[in-house]
Amino acid sequence: MTENDPSQALLAALSPPLDAQALQRLNELDPGGRHGLLPKVLRTFDSSSRRLLEQLVAARAAGDLDGQRMVAHTLKSSSMSVGALRLSQLCADAEQRLREQRTEGLPALLDDLESECRQLLNTLQPLLPDA
Repeated sequence: MTENDPSQALLAALSPPLDAQALQRLNELDPGGRHGLLPKVLRTFDSSSRRLLEQLVAARAAGDLDGQRMVAHTLKSSSMSVGALRLSQLCADAEQRLREQRTEGLPALLDDLESECRQLLNTLQPLLPDA
């Protein structure tokens, strides 16, 4: 780790809960961290995930299965891209059940998804430098 590369410190702090290989791939897109790509990507993930979590809560309260599926689909991709593998898998499972309209066990799965997302965001937030 070089003194001029704050992204290395961020990588170390985030692995776990995020997958180290996924973070490293992101970091390799900005060697030396000169453009601050990793923190920018993580801030974007943080803000979009918070918005999606609110949408999921609202869709669940309204019984909107299609809205829940869309949130699970979107969050699945973004969480995979930053290495939030467990969250991505929970989203994939929820998306599949919602697509097939299999609601047995769905509330518990969505509770787990929400919990995992909140836990990840709570861990991520203090580690992200201000924009």
